[in-house]
Amino acid sequence: MIEMVVDSIRVSLMNYQRVVILKEKATDRYLPIWIGPSEADAIAVKLQSVSVPRPMTHDLLNTIVDALGASINSIVVSDLKNDTFYAKIIINVDGEQMEVDSRPSDAIALAVRVQAPIYAEEGVLDKAGILLDKETGKLLSETGETDYVDGKQITEEEMNKLSAFQDFINSLDMEDFDKRKS
Repeated sequence: MIEMVVDSIRVSLMNYQRVVILKEKATDRYLPIWIGPSEADAIAVKLQSVSVPRPMTHDLLNTIVDALGASINSIVVSDLKNDTFYAKIIINVDGEQMEVDSRPSDAIALAVRVQAPIYAEEGVLDKAGILLDKETGKLLSETGETDYVDGKQITEEEMNKLSAFQDFINSLDMEDFDKRKS
């Protein structure tokens, strides 16, 4: 498992869908995950320390877990099947760990509330992780080439599956990333 951090939440200008971008803590590899607007708001509200008059769903879930004497240990983006990401919430209960199936967006919204670590399985990063050229902001493979991954040429079908991610990533203003970190 690779530790990740929430790098940003972006809105695609092409279709107004939200994407949470996780960044590998130790390197510059990113994992973009399409999420719903409610989940994007739930993550952003906490990251930006915005107070809300009433608890949001993820606040309620955290309160319930706490009231039952349990705690959130971590979350894991555990799988990617048929373009759908899967996650697990790891909960400490009575000295043991329990895994609960979750959508990644809900797991991330919960993790940012309790400051729990976020992990991704290496296989998920192998399938959907991306590297960006620091100068151009364009998508790169791990070999630095745009049409090869792990020494194998990417087929046209594979490129079509990734086109939504590529279009989104290529439309990002990388200067905006630097402004946020200042």
